[in-house]
Amino acid sequence: MENQKGKTVKVVVLGDIGRSPRMQYHALSLATNGYKVNIIGYTNSTPIVDVLENEKIVITGLSPIIFNRGPKIVQYAVKTVWQTISLLLTLFITGKCDYLLCQNPPAIPTLPVCRFYCLFTKTKFIIDWHNYAYTIMALSTPPKFLLRFSKVMEQFFGQSSDNNLCVTHSMKVDLLEQWNIVARVLYDRPPHIFKPLTDEEKHKWFLKISQQYSEFKCPKTETSNYDYGSNDRTAFTQIHDNKVLFVENRPGILFSSTSWTSDEDFSILMDALQIYEITYDLAKNLPKLLCVITGKGPLKEFYMQKISSKNWQHVKVISPWLEASDYPMMVASADLGVCLHTSSSGLDLPMKVVDMFGANLPVCAYDFKCLHELVKHGFNGYTFKSSHELSEQIVKWFEGFPNNEQQNNIIKKIKYNLEEFQNQRWEANWNLKAKSFFES
Repeated sequence: MENQKGKTVKVVVLGDIGRSPRMQYHALSLATNGYKVNIIGYTNSTPIVDVLENEKIVITGLSPIIFNRGPKIVQYAVKTVWQTISLLLTLFITGKCDYLLCQNPPAIPTLPVCRFYCLFTKTKFIIDWHNYAYTIMALSTPPKFLLRFSKVMEQFFGQSSDNNLCVTHSMKVDLLEQWNIVARVLYDRPPHIFKPLTDEEKHKWFLKISQQYSEFKCPKTETSNYDYGSNDRTAFTQIHDNKVLFVENRPGILFSSTSWTSDEDFSILMDALQIYEITYDLAKNLPKLLCVITGKGPLKEFYMQKISSKNWQHVKVISPWLEASDYPMMVASADLGVCLHTSSSGLDLPMKVVDMFGANLPVCAYDFKCLHELVKHGFNGYTFKSSHELSEQIVKWFEGFPNNEQQNNIIKKIKYNLEEFQNQRWEANWNLKAKSFFES
């Protein structure tokens, strides 16, 4: 650490810092290794507590622009010009640094602006490739010339970096074969805040969240003398002889986090829940299901209204916005996770699954090209390609819940396999794979 005393790294995120966990983890690892860190990006949501409280980390917020007039191409141009000016001025105003670590995507104007700054100040330029910007742009079907221009810019400035990190082996191979860019794979790994919880910790969490969502409270019944406001019981847990026990007839908790955008097809999960609702009456051995969906996005209201119109009797869906410190608690308290992430390039992996695995939560994940680098079907989770496959997996998982001995043995085996993943945390992985890029 002493060798890095006084050295500064700028971490550039042309997006919401609070919703960029990987870049926050980079900042924490750099600070732990003695660097001064300046994270530059938008501050729409709150970063994790460890980042906010670290004395070596400074956050510099960028000013967003809201311009919704005229054709989309004009809106895009105005936004790009504004981002170019604001990012370039911010980089120079905040002074010199020894290294600049830039998140890609977005590529425009991030890569050219950061490259110009690094050339002018003789700073080492490092890119962390999360995906390709041009493949994400292609989802919105822009004019072909704009898509070609974006790809050329991403390739040209990507090739100008001093070092590169990427999120999968598949992306490493593609970068080399497509653009002759040499990158080192730094797999996402969960930080220590994502971990299994004790029964006591789960009980405390259920009590806390029940203050906002009645679904977590002990249900009232005409024959029960239970004090509805007591801290002794929730819908899932109860205290008996000073020990936390799980309620036998409790609902199952299904957890998912989504961006509520068109690249995550939420209708797949909604259709699967509809099948579960119907199967509940036919099977007679399924628990009621509480589905917790977190995240923000443009399609959230649309889908929540569609769910409300279903009038399900056995499936309840809530969509809480959780603070950064509460999110790991919710993940670790669920019984099964669902990931709807699809990759525009087929080369990136969903970090939400990494977090779930860190909390020992098995996951059903939508299958795509390189998902096998993270989720191994039947070993540490399940993969699906349709709502029918997903519904089968959810029904099978909760069959006879929580007293199906055969299914419980399968669950124990999968959770045992996840323990190996939990032993490979972000901090040790970063020191092994990324640290040397900041020591040259």
